[in-house]
Amino acid sequence: MKKIMKFIKYTGIITIVLIITALLFPTWTSHIKGNNSVSALEQVKINGSNHEVMIRGKDKDNPVIIFVHGGPGCSEIPYASKYQNLLENNFTVVNYDQRASGKSYHFFEDYSNLSSDLLVDDLLALTDYISDRLGKEKVILIGHSYGTYIATQAASKVPEKFTAYVGIGQMSDTVGSEIDGLNYVIQQAESDGNTEDVLYLQGLTKQVENGEMYTPRKYIAKYGGASRLIDIPDGNIINMLFSREYNLLDVIRYNYGLSYSQKTLLEEAMENSVSTKVKKLELPCYFVMGKYDYQTSSNAAKKYFDMIEADKKEFIAFEQSAHYPQFEEKEKFYKWMCDTFIK
Repeated sequence: MKKIMKFIKYTGIITIVLIITALLFPTWTSHIKGNNSVSALEQVKINGSNHEVMIRGKDKDNPVIIFVHGGPGCSEIPYASKYQNLLENNFTVVNYDQRASGKSYHFFEDYSNLSSDLLVDDLLALTDYISDRLGKEKVILIGHSYGTYIATQAASKVPEKFTAYVGIGQMSDTVGSEIDGLNYVIQQAESDGNTEDVLYLQGLTKQVENGEMYTPRKYIAKYGGASRLIDIPDGNIINMLFSREYNLLDVIRYNYGLSYSQKTLLEEAMENSVSTKVKKLELPCYFVMGKYDYQTSSNAAKKYFDMIEADKKEFIAFEQSAHYPQFEEKEKFYKWMCDTFIK
């Protein structure tokens, strides 16, 4: 009995040590070789709130990209380096966790004023910080998914800060996009003979058409409207824990921030579509869309593209991808970026 109690006590101590280690284990981003390379993961005070910022590239003199992640609340830092390794050859790539997202979520911070306007102001302040730090007059601004809702507004507000705007999984008329997504999953469910799914999804039609709800993402994922060539990277807790950039405490913060951000921001995006907020961009504008994207409908994005005024604009379709063309077809995306921005 004494041996059993001793074993329990010993294993209990080991468990506590492992939990503390997992919670507090230092995080970092892997080193990039080169005399002028940069590989930094750090907290930076931006617009009055600490933001997690990751900067990676083989040569700091290369053009700079700022990526604005989606969600809202879905940080891309835990998996970004897996997909942007090619980009790092010819660009310096900046990822950041938005206010109240991921490692930028702080348990005792007041987020009662969280809004898209505040996130736009954060992005513009971050742009100033990065431009100053890396000695750049302008940077390339890329938004993904909900990140396009923020980035499109930032590009419209202060176009002189940016070389160009690139919208991947571009948001548009939110209600129209959600109707496209719902119709798609109903058609796919019918084709697969999933009567239960068909009946459930058809029952959501009025709510989606009235802008009262989003088409459930689990069904869009189930029927191939989220990703085709990779597993969906957002919210993959196991992969986050095995990344260098996140530990268990960060995963906990990610989930708290995700819940808060989506509750606070998604209703705003439904009621005030970016297509009504931004109708003109005074800089080059590129929409990069996966053909099978029904999370932010490629068809709705094309309608927005046709409507928006811009100094120069181009719609680029990735034929094999859904919502993550920059990851699903990363070689093609890298080539397009180099052809477009490397002179």
